Amino acid sequence: MRKGQYQNQIELLQGTLDMLILQMLQWGPRHGYGIAQAIRAHSGDLLRVETGSLYPALHRLEEKKWVKAEWKLTDTGQRAKVYKLTRAGKRQLLDERTRWEQVVSAISGVLNPRVTEV
Repeated sequence: MRKGQYQNQIELLQGTLDMLILQMLQWGPRHGYGIAQAIRAHSGDLLRVETGSLYPALHRLEEKKWVKAEWKLTDTGQRAKVYKLTRAGKRQLLDERTRWEQVVSAISGVLNPRVTEV
């Protein structure tokens, strides 16, 4: 990454990576690289998930039974671990999205307070 380019990147708030991964899997099974690329594409190239963050998160989600993984052959004939959202993962995604919307609403209230009479 070039100097100065970092300023254009948005750092993920702690805990949002799990929600983003679950959301990407809501749209169908993907391998790790596909998840990272989808997050990048859907964020307008602002969010980039490095492998050092992605794979530990995927392992954590797998341990929590929110995703399950199986080895499959890609279109190019390579073996890749493909992750799929579980029923528990779908419930977790709904919970996390609800909390995220509450946080966004709270921050919006601070940044744009309604004018009230004192």
